[in-house]
Formats: sequence, C-alpha cells, structure tokens
Amino acid sequence: MHFEYTIKEGDFVNAGAASSSVKKALKQLNLSSAVIKRVVVALYEAEVNAIAHAYGGTIYVDIDSERILMKVADRGPGIPDLDLAMQEGYSTARPEVRDMGFGAGMGLPNMKKNVDKLVVHTKVGEGTTVEMEVNFVE
Repeated sequence: MHFEYTIKEGDFVNAGAASSSVKKALKQLNLSSAVIKRVVVALYEAEVNAIAHAYGGTIYVDIDSERILMKVADRGPGIPDLDLAMQEGYSTARPEVRDMGFGAGMGLPNMKKNVDKLVVHTKVGEGTTVEMEVNFVE
C-alpha cells in the first residue's frame, strides 16, 4: 500500500491531514493502537516541521506486511546543526509559528521516540529528508 501527499509551505490549516489519512488506513488494516499511535505521532511531527520550516515537499508512506516506511522530503533551508535540532526544546520556529502553538522543539525528538529507525538527510540551502520506519511484526 502506497500513499503520497503534497506539503504546502505554511499550510497549517491542513497540518495533520496526511497523518490522519494514514491513521484511517492503518485502522482498516487492524494494526494495534500502539503501532498506529507511534506512526501518527512521528508522521505528524515530520509533516508539521515541513509546513513550518520548509518551502513545500512531499510525504511518502509505504505499508508492507511487516512495517510502515515513511519519507518526508522538503525543499527548505536544511538543518544547520542536526545534533542541536535533535535536542528537546530546541527550535528555530518563527514567532508567528510559535504563536499558533507550533515550534516547541519536540518534532525530531518525538519522531525518534516513536519509530524503530530514523534517518535524517539534510543539506543547508537544499532541504531535508526524514526517513522513518515502524515495525509491527517482530
């Protein structure tokens, strides 16, 4: 099963639309609520980061018989210091983003906590790609 979603820069009205759509599909597959929660939290965080920090991008989700693979690729400024960005509470969100309740600096840390595998590729001036994997078969 494959899903693809387009991310629009600054589109906070639709933030969470992709993760909600994936949640519905995972429920239809009768996956455990614990697995669904992990996927939705991680994907939502990646989705919001791309909306808040990038100039658009794409979300890809592939579900096979053992795992959910998620890739969020944006066209953005990239992350200058990935180690710093992985620390809880660190944020480069603009004040207007924070005023909307986003940008608390928990995006990447929450992704890491909720997935079995997290790989972040980032290049300043080009963008960031976050690859996540959640296994549901041991």
